Amino acid sequence: MKNHRGRFMREAELRELGVGKVGENVAVHETCVMVDMEAIRFGDNVRIDPFTLLSAAGGWLHFGDFIHVSSNCSILAGSGVELGDFANLSAGVRIFSRTDDYTGEFLTNPTVPPAYTLPPAARPVHVGRHVILGANTIVLPEVEIGEGTAVGAAALIRRSLDPWGIYAGAPAKFLRNRRQDIVDHESRLKAAIAAGEIDLPVARL
Repeated sequence: MKNHRGRFMREAELRELGVGKVGENVAVHETCVMVDMEAIRFGDNVRIDPFTLLSAAGGWLHFGDFIHVSSNCSILAGSGVELGDFANLSAGVRIFSRTDDYTGEFLTNPTVPPAYTLPPAARPVHVGRHVILGANTIVLPEVEIGEGTAVGAAALIRRSLDPWGIYAGAPAKFLRNRRQDIVDHESRLKAAIAAGEIDLPVARL
């Protein structure tokens, strides 16, 4: 495959840069901005596409295995963000784990001294295994997205979502249950890997 403008950084380079943990078969595009890299942890088989922002400033950002983050995503993990195995973030997804005060009682934004702002509360975000978030979805702080949940494009997730549902809208609303065949596919994939029957691609670059 030929690429124009840009390359993917691999495990050795990411470790040398100071990323906290890097598993096997990890590829992060060089245009990705990473903040507080020592608090970022990548599992195995992870791909981060161009023009993404991964910020663990003041918090932590943990990726499981078999995770894809598409282009132009932002994960602001100042209070902690965890992505479970097989999670998939489509282009333009935004995940926030902190929020400013909107009441007018305090000043806002990082240019203001802390004495004049509301101290951020710990509001981590947990994205479950096999979750898929559609393009331009926004996830707000203190949300847990249950295992197997699928969310349509341009959704707003401001409350936790139950496992194995299909949601859409702003705010996101339940539409119907999602099939769980992917759990069987996961088992077969892992068995094939363990038996040496499959050669994993380079995060399918």
